[in-house]
Amino acid sequence: MADGAEMDEEAMRAFFPLSFGKAPARPGSAASSAHSSTLRKPQNPSNPKSSASTAADDDSAAMIGPPRPPPASAGEDDDEEGGGVMIGPPRPPPPSARGEGDDDDGDGMIGPPRPPPADDEDVDDDDGEDEEEEMEDDGDGGFNRIPLSNEIVLRGHTKVVSALAVDHTGSRVLSGSYDYTVRMYDFQGMNSKLQSFRQLEPFEGHQVRSLSWSPTSDRFLCVTGSAQAKIYDRDGLTLGEFVKGDMYIRDLKNTKGHISGLTGGEWNPKSKETILTSSEDGSIRLWDVSDFKSQKQVIKPKLVRPMRIPVTSCAWDHEGKRIVGGIGDGSIQVWTIKAGWGSRPDIHVEKTHTEDITGVKFSTDGQILLSRSMDSTLKIWDLRRMKTPLKVFEDLPNHYAETNAAFSSDEQLIFTGTSIEKDGDNGGLLCFFDRKKLELVSRVGISPQYSVIRCLWHPRINQVFATVGDKKEGGTHILYDPSISQRGALVCVGRAPRKKSVDDFEVQPVIHNPHALPLFRDQPSRKRQREKILKDPLKSHKPEAPVNGPGYGGRVGTTKGSLLTQYLLKEGGLIKETWMNEDPREAILKYADAAEKDPKFIAPAYSQTQPKPVFAESDSDNEEK
Repeated sequence: MADGAEMDEEAMRAFFPLSFGKAPARPGSAASSAHSSTLRKPQNPSNPKSSASTAADDDSAAMIGPPRPPPASAGEDDDEEGGGVMIGPPRPPPPSARGEGDDDDGDGMIGPPRPPPADDEDVDDDDGEDEEEEMEDDGDGGFNRIPLSNEIVLRGHTKVVSALAVDHTGSRVLSGSYDYTVRMYDFQGMNSKLQSFRQLEPFEGHQVRSLSWSPTSDRFLCVTGSAQAKIYDRDGLTLGEFVKGDMYIRDLKNTKGHISGLTGGEWNPKSKETILTSSEDGSIRLWDVSDFKSQKQVIKPKLVRPMRIPVTSCAWDHEGKRIVGGIGDGSIQVWTIKAGWGSRPDIHVEKTHTEDITGVKFSTDGQILLSRSMDSTLKIWDLRRMKTPLKVFEDLPNHYAETNAAFSSDEQLIFTGTSIEKDGDNGGLLCFFDRKKLELVSRVGISPQYSVIRCLWHPRINQVFATVGDKKEGGTHILYDPSISQRGALVCVGRAPRKKSVDDFEVQPVIHNPHALPLFRDQPSRKRQREKILKDPLKSHKPEAPVNGPGYGGRVGTTKGSLLTQYLLKEGGLIKETWMNEDPREAILKYADAAEKDPKFIAPAYSQTQPKPVFAESDSDNEEK
C-alpha cells in the first residue's frame, strides 16, 4: 500500500510544473537592482526638500509589519510567565479592554490588535490638527520633493546642449546642440544604453537655439541660428520651413520674414496652428503653421531710439493670450493678444537687466514672471506691480544665451542652472528657490566640469531634466526618484539590451573596394591630365627637336649646320663666317664712300622731290654774348 501511494503521488506531480508550490520571485527585485546602478550621491546633505535626505531621515521612523503593541503596565509584566521578553505577535487585549466582549460572544480576535479608541474631546480637538497635517503631507508629498535619488545621462552630442523639449506625455525627448544637430530619444523604445533613435541637422552650420512641441505633440518647432524656423513631425520628417525676408527693406513690417538669425521660439500652448519667434533683427513674429509663406503678425518692440536692437528671448503665457519678450537694451515688454492689438506693449519695464536676457517664463496663474540674464541674476516679477522685482537672486553665473529659469510641477519651487567660471570652485549647479518665501532651498550639483544651460521639471512624470556641456561634449541629465516618479527614465533603465544567442545568424555584407569598379573610381585630376598631354608630342603639337650628330632619315645633322639652307649657303661660299672677327662699325663705314657716290636704294627715290636742307647760319656775335 505504501508503494502504491508513493507511485500515485509521483504520477500526480507529473501533471504540475516544477515551480509548483515554490514561493514566487518578487517582481520588484529586477527593477530595484536596475535603479541601484543609477543612484547618485547627494550633493547637498543639508537639503531639507531632497528625496535623498528625507529618505535618510525616515529610515529610523519607518515601521515594517504590524504596529507595535502599547507599552504594558507593571502588573501585566509581573503576570508573564518566567518574566522574560514576549516572543511573537502581541497578545490581544482582554474583552473588557476592547469593550466588545458581549458582541464577540467569546470569539478570539484574529490579526493585529485594533488601536484603542480615542476620547470624543480629543477627537474634536485633533480634527483641525489632523487636517493641517494632511495638508502638509500633501504639500510635502511626491511633487514637492525634488527627485534626486537617481540619475541617468542622455549622451551623443559633441558640444554643449542648448535646447531641450519633452512632449506632454513625457515619452519623447528632443535635445539640440551647438554641434548643429538635434537628437530624438524615446523612453519606450530605449534600453539601458540610452541611445537616440534619430539625429537631424536642421540647418548646416547654424546652432540649435530652441525646440518646442505642439499642444498635441504631433509636431515640433526647431529654431536655429538661421533666419528660418523649421517644422518637423513626431518622427523627425521635415514638414516645411518659413520664408526669409528681404534684408534690403528698411521697415521690418514690410518684410515677409526675419532677416537675421533667430534667438528663440515657442509653440502656442493652446493653438496648434500658431507659433512665436524672435530674432536678432529686432522683431517678434507670429506664424501660421498651415502656410509657411505668410506671417500673421509682426511686433516691433518699443525703443528709446529708432534702431535695430535684437530680441534675445520670448515666451507665451499658459493660456496663449500674452507674449513676453526680453529686449537687448535690458527691457521686458509684454503684449496682450486682443482685437486690434499692435506693437505697442501693455507692460514696458526699462533697464531690468544690465546684460542680455536669456530666458523669460510665465507662471501658470499668470501672476509671476521670471527673467534670467547674463548679468548672473534671476529676477522674480509680479505682473500686477512691475515697477520693481519681488526678489533678485544674485551670484548665478551665466555664460550662455539659452540659459532659462523654470517652475516645479506644483510651481512651489523656482529653479535655474549656473555656468562654470574659470576661477570658481563650483561646477554646474541647479539652484532651487521657494516661491512663497523667496529664499534659497537647495543647490544640486549636476556636473563638476560642465555648465548647466536648459532645465525643465516635467509635471506628468515628475522628473527633472538639465542640459550640460562645453566645447567638446554635451548631454542631458535626468533626475528621478523611483518612489515618486512615473514612467520616463524608469521605463528604459530596467530594460537591459538583448543578449546575443548562439543560434543568431547574420548575413555578412559583401564589401566592395571603392576603386575596384569603374563606377566608383575617382576621376583623375586635371593637373595629371595636362601633364600627360604635354608628354604626348602629337596632342601637344610640340615641334621636332634638332638632330644631334650626323643626319638620318632625310634630316641634316648638326655637324655642318642645323638647317639645309645654311648648309647650302656655306657650301656655295655665300656665307663667310668673318663677322665674328670684324668690328661692326668699321664693316658699315667701309661702304660709306660708295653709297655717297653711287646711291642705289633710298637717295634716288627722293632726289627730285626732297627739298634742299637749309641750315641756320651761325651768328658769332650772338654766340659770344
